Formats: sequence, structure tokens, C-alpha cells
Amino acid sequence: MKKILVIFGGNSYEHYVSCKSAKSIVENIDQKLFEYELVGIHFDHKWYQFDDDLSYLENGHWKDANVVPIDNVIDYIQKFDVVFPMIHGYSGEDGKLQGMLELFDIPFVGCNTLASAIGMDKEIAKILFEHLGIPQVPYLVLEEEKYNEIEKRIGFPVIVKPANGGSSIGIVKAENKKQLKKAIKEAKKYDSKIIIEKFIKARELECAVLEKNNHIICSGLGEIKSANELYDYNAKYINEKSYTTIPDDLPDHIVNQIQEYAKKIFTRFQCNGYARIDFFYVEESNQVYINEINTIPGFTSISMYPKLIENEGISYTDLITILIHNAESK
Repeated sequence: MKKILVIFGGNSYEHYVSCKSAKSIVENIDQKLFEYELVGIHFDHKWYQFDDDLSYLENGHWKDANVVPIDNVIDYIQKFDVVFPMIHGYSGEDGKLQGMLELFDIPFVGCNTLASAIGMDKEIAKILFEHLGIPQVPYLVLEEEKYNEIEKRIGFPVIVKPANGGSSIGIVKAENKKQLKKAIKEAKKYDSKIIIEKFIKARELECAVLEKNNHIICSGLGEIKSANELYDYNAKYINEKSYTTIPDDLPDHIVNQIQEYAKKIFTRFQCNGYARIDFFYVEESNQVYINEINTIPGFTSISMYPKLIENEGISYTDLITILIHNAESK
């Protein structure tokens, strides 16, 4: 029986989302094929073996549970056949953890170091999107707070976001210079590099990409129905009026175009295993724009990625199995 290590937590603002994702994985993993252990990385970067009721993961208080400090991380993780990183954001999704695992030749689920680092840095990802000829909304990287230049090059309203991060944390809409200054200040709480994008009224569509038997599956599309104007952290995790759906009113050529873009990005970014790739669709102009790539998307049983793959006829448990087998063979 294969031994699987699921790693959660991390020193990022997405720590608690990671806990929920890890909980869902171990609740649904095929225990006829795999035995597992859980390791949490606390905000102080220390690693702990977690062995307690999974409810501690749901409420985010896992450090108060039965945990054992791990003194030698490398010796510990080398006991496992496959590592399943489930850390969203800084230190777990940006290539740092992946680089350590690759250095010690430890098989792991998901994208390699390069793809993870590129996917996390929105500026670098945008440069590659442009190179691949995939449309994106006008944007700039804030080097100095030249508000007149921002207004001239992009025009209000704009979206201000940290270049590195996820779960829509630190994202703010600005309608004028006063709001822009405030939005930049908020975004800088989370990253020193800031992306400013033109705000567009569009439908937010997501495509799940999965490697299976050396083939790339691009799912049908999911749609975000945000309770707020922006699908920010509040709308995503707090406001219960937000929801996701699988729409049936999208033109076939738009679905096909997004799937082609998603496959191209997944392939050219040299992704492994799985990713979720997000797009904007402006119905009035029939135009598609790339938004971003997520190399460790939300992975609870009700998250968009597993739901989209389930709609392709692959259960959540089978999805976990496929990802583990991918890690063993790459």
C-alpha cells in the first residue's frame, strides 16, 4: 500500500483555505490503495505531524490539537511514496516547496518548480500570456505611484491586486485617483509588487485541466456568480450568496476557444498533474481574456476544480488517485 503525505497550512493568507482542502482530500482518498499522514506547516514555518480529529482542520485550530514537531523534515518526508502539497499561496504554491521536493527526488502531486513560480507571479505569467498570443485586459506593473500615467494608459475604473497571491486577497476596485491610492496601500499589505488592470464587466469562467494517461483533459466551463461586484475574499469565502455553477448558455465556439487557450497555457507553462485556468468573457463583444492560472486550486469537495472534473465523469476520489499516480510516473 502506497504511503501518502498530505501537507497543509503554510505561512500565507490562504492558510485556512489550505486546511479545508487537506481535510477534504483525506476524507475522500481511496484507503484501499493508500495510507496517509497529515503534516501542517505553522505560520512560524515549523512542521508538525497532525494526528487528531479532522474538525480541527475545518475550524483552523489544528495547532491546538494532537501535533508532534518534526525535527528533521527531509528524513521524515523521504519515508513516503508521494507527497501531496495542498498549500495555497506563498511558500507552498510558488515553487519553494516544489523545489525542495525536487532537490531530494521526492515524487509529489502537481506542477514543478518552474511552472509553480511562474503561475504565482502574475507579472511573469502575463508576459508569457502575451508571448503565447492569448488576449488579456490592459494592465501595468506599478513601479512608481504615477497616477496620471495609470489614468492615461488604462483609464478608470481599474482593479488593483498583489502580483503574488491567491484567494482574491488584497484585490480592490478603484474608480478614481483617491480610491486608487487607497487600493494600492491595501494591496501592498500583501506584496511589494502591484498589478493594475483595466476593470471590465465580464462573466468569470474557469476551466479545470487534468493529466490522465498521458492525455490532457480540459473540462467544461464553470462560472462564478459573485454576491459582490468583485469576487474578492469576502465574496469567495464569507458571503454565502456567492455561488458557482456550470452554465449551459455559452456559445460552443467560446467554450472551445477557452479550452484551447487552457490547454496551450498548461502545455507551454510546462504544468504537471493539474491546474485551474480562469478567464473573462465579455458577451457584448464576444471577447475572451485570460485572467490567471492556479497551480494548486481550491480542492475541497465543493470547490470549482473537483466539481468541473466530476462533471467530466471522474469522481473526487478517482481524481485524487489519478493525481497520485501522475506524481509516481513523472
